[in-house]
Amino acid sequence: MPNIPAVFLDWAGTVVDHGSLAPVKALEDIFAEAGVPVARPLVRRYMGLAKKDHIRNILEEPEIAAKWLARYGATPEENDVARLYARFEPQMMELLAGYAEVISGAVQTAEALRAGGTKIAGTTGYTRAMLDQLEQLAGAQGYRTDKSLAPEDVGAGRPYPWMCFRLAIDLRIYPLSACVKIGDTASDIEEGRNAGMWTIGLTRSGNSIGLTEIEWAALDSEAKSLLISAANAELQAAGAHYTAESVAHILPILDEIAGRIAAGELPR
Repeated sequence: MPNIPAVFLDWAGTVVDHGSLAPVKALEDIFAEAGVPVARPLVRRYMGLAKKDHIRNILEEPEIAAKWLARYGATPEENDVARLYARFEPQMMELLAGYAEVISGAVQTAEALRAGGTKIAGTTGYTRAMLDQLEQLAGAQGYRTDKSLAPEDVGAGRPYPWMCFRLAIDLRIYPLSACVKIGDTASDIEEGRNAGMWTIGLTRSGNSIGLTEIEWAALDSEAKSLLISAANAELQAAGAHYTAESVAHILPILDEIAGRIAAGELPR
């Protein structure tokens, strides 16, 4: 893609796991096991964060803190975060293979970008062990990045831009103001903007709508329109420069961004 040295793609809800269902299921399971069930919308509220941060944010919600107090006689503390997190990783490792299908169009989009000289970097809220497994599963389906990083590789996850900065160094990507961050959560958009990049928020395939491709296809046009509108509003409120239904729809947007870069525009 002329004028765009790299795109930084999220993983779940962006290139695999349409609807970003695996982490939702794992988090629901570990909180239910702890005797403090959490409603799905609350689980999704913090999607995209490093998973320990995700768990911590859920526990800090007044509703969940009150339930925890009723169940355990004390408000949640950092050792509770650690205990839940220790259960989360093995739960996710068990679930990953069943939720690792590459989203339609991701392989073709990646091939088109590489053919145009654009590198593909990956960032995630998953742990390194989860990402290693996910890269293997996606690779078997034809999708790969030039390099992907997890929060623990750099010391912190989103919304901090450290994964993006490290990838830029490792892949010799410059300038970041000519790069594009693409993801399905508000934290993806914040990460990209904090790194000084253009951003594209994905609606249909990601966390905001939370449906599989089969479930999405079964909806009528009115229901689809309402869900897309709500997802657009959420991602635009987070600061997305553009939105698209899925990674299969980003190439025309990247062409437009490339034109703006050629005209001397910077992401603002």
